[in-house]
Parts: sequence; structure tokens; C-alpha cells
Amino acid sequence: MARLRSSSHGGNVYAASRDLGRSVRNLIDFSASINPLGPSPRVWQAIADCRDLLAHYPDPDCWELRQTLAKCWDRQPEEIVVGNGSTELIDVLPRALKIRHLLVIHPTFSEYVATMERAGGRVSAVYAKRTEQYVQPIVDLCHVLDPRRPKTSAIDGVMLCNPNSPTGQACTVDEIQRLADLAQRRGLWLIIDEAFADYCAERSFLPIAGSWPRVVILRSVTKFYALPGLRVGYAVAKPAVIEALRRQVSPWSVNVMGQAAALAAINDVSYARKSVRFMDRERKRLGTMLAALPSCVITRTYANYFFLELPRGWLAREVSTTLRGEGLLIRDCSTVPGANARSIRLAVRSQQENDFLLQALSKTLLQQRP
Repeated sequence: MARLRSSSHGGNVYAASRDLGRSVRNLIDFSASINPLGPSPRVWQAIADCRDLLAHYPDPDCWELRQTLAKCWDRQPEEIVVGNGSTELIDVLPRALKIRHLLVIHPTFSEYVATMERAGGRVSAVYAKRTEQYVQPIVDLCHVLDPRRPKTSAIDGVMLCNPNSPTGQACTVDEIQRLADLAQRRGLWLIIDEAFADYCAERSFLPIAGSWPRVVILRSVTKFYALPGLRVGYAVAKPAVIEALRRQVSPWSVNVMGQAAALAAINDVSYARKSVRFMDRERKRLGTMLAALPSCVITRTYANYFFLELPRGWLAREVSTTLRGEGLLIRDCSTVPGANARSIRLAVRSQQENDFLLQALSKTLLQQRP
């Protein structure tokens, strides 16, 4: 178990646009893992239909969206709070739940550390092992939380990213249940970030999470529904927990178009099915081709991205810089605690874009090193 520092994350196409002198539209962003099919067709109509509401403040309660989400998950609307992306909700968790010492598994999403730093709290971690394909070490996590171990009483929260970013690994429901049971006995908060769980519904804990009063589930509408520019996410927990979160969320944090677009997207069941089918097919195809790159190692993924280790002698920093010059943005994971200097993350995009990336990456790696 170790103390951690935060790292940055990808998705900043605007900085790349300024640096390269290219339009954002002429960049292909593999650093942000967004549904390559784009938003549901219903979203565009919903945005057009709500244009007259721009003269009003948005609904601060996100009432209609919460009603729909409650039906989706067989919960009550009082068990759901909507935020300006799940990142806003991550940011308010330490204050709302009075978490002072958070335990995480690394490598993982950098915002967990960053938000604890902003709140003046501490973060400790157990590390997934490279030699075990970065599988989430739930046994190790439970061992750290064993009440018989010294120096564990100060931990008051556990964060689990499932599927994990950047590795793509995911726990089973049984593994999470074991962790939830232990957290409940210890009186700890268990927060499960399911931002990418739409791609592996069988590993989502949300359908049964209501049985554990100290479990909070985070979900994103950004990733699966391709709405990163509108920033919508939500948390599901017991009503008293949701009320504590709601009091910390800024007023009107989710705008009119965000609420309308999220509602339309979530109601488009055929779009969701199409997205899952596409990802199952294209992820398998891309994974096979990435595995064929000389001396590259890829991690099994349950999400819409791959965690890849470059061959020895290559650095993630230099490869990402080279590809960036060609308008291809990838995620340099070399600064993520628990990863190494050769670690990158690649989103699964359209077949044509994926082929373009493979060609450029293969060309780069085949160059003779100086």
C-alpha cells in the first residue's frame, strides 16, 4: 500500500489543435474513449426541440431524467442524483461522505487522487500486477481492509473503477459483492465507478447494489452515449446518501441541452444494442491486429479501449508525440501510477480510423532506433 500523486488524462483536442495549427475536425482522438458511432439520432432532434428552453434556467432537479433512470434501474428517483458529468460527482464525494482516506487500485483514473488532494484528504493504493495482465486484485484489497491488520482503521472509503481505466479489466459481480460485504462490516464507503460498464453489463454491480447501504455507483452518459461536450453523469445510492451528494452539487450544473440529450439517448434502446454489437465486433478485430504488432503487449479489455505496452526501447511519450504530429491523439499512460514508461491507451474508434492508427503505429515502431 502506497501514497500516490495525481496524473493528467487525455481528451484535450483543443490544446492539440492550437499546438499543431489544425482544426479540431482534422484530428482523430484515440485518447478519449467515446462511442465511435456518435450520438443517437434522437439526440439531435431533442436538442432542436429544446432550443426555446434556452431562455430559462435548466431544471435543477433533473426531474424527468431522474424518473427515466429510476425506471431503467428499478430504483426510486430519490436514489439518483445527476451531475455535470460523473467527474463532478467524484469531486463532491469526499465532502459529502466525509471521506478523509481513500483506498484505490492502481493503475486507475487520475481524478480519484486529484479530488482527494483538493479536499485535503489522503489516498493509498494496492497495485494491479503487470505480470497478471493488471487484473483487479480484489483479494489484495480485502487483505488491506482486514480489521486485524494495523493502520487500516483510518481508511474510510474504497474506490473501484469497473471496468478500470486505463487497463480495461473488470471484476465479476461476485468479487465486488465480497468487497461490498467487507466494506459494510467495516463501516466504509464503497464507490464503484461504472463509467464504461455499458459495454459489459454482466459485470455491472448496479442492478443489485441497492442491498448495500454504503455503496455508491457512478455512471456516465458521456462515454457510451457519445455526449462528452454536454457533460452528464449520475450517481445511484440510498436516498440519504443522494441527498448528501445533492447538497454539494452546484445549482443548475446540468444544462438544458444536456438533460434533453441524455434523456433522448437513454430512451433509444436500439441505439444501445447497436453500439454494443459494434463494439464487440470492432474491439475483437482491433485487438487481434494490435496483438500482431511486434513485441507489443495488450491487456484484455471489457471496455471500449486497449491498454497497450510498447516494445522495449520505445517510450509512450515519444510515440504519442510522433502520432500527434500526424493528427492522431493517443493516451500516454507513462505518468499513471502502476503503469510504466511504455504504457499507452487507445480508444476503439471506427474501422477506418482504427486502420489508419494501426498503419501509423506500425510504421513508427518499424523505424530503426537511432
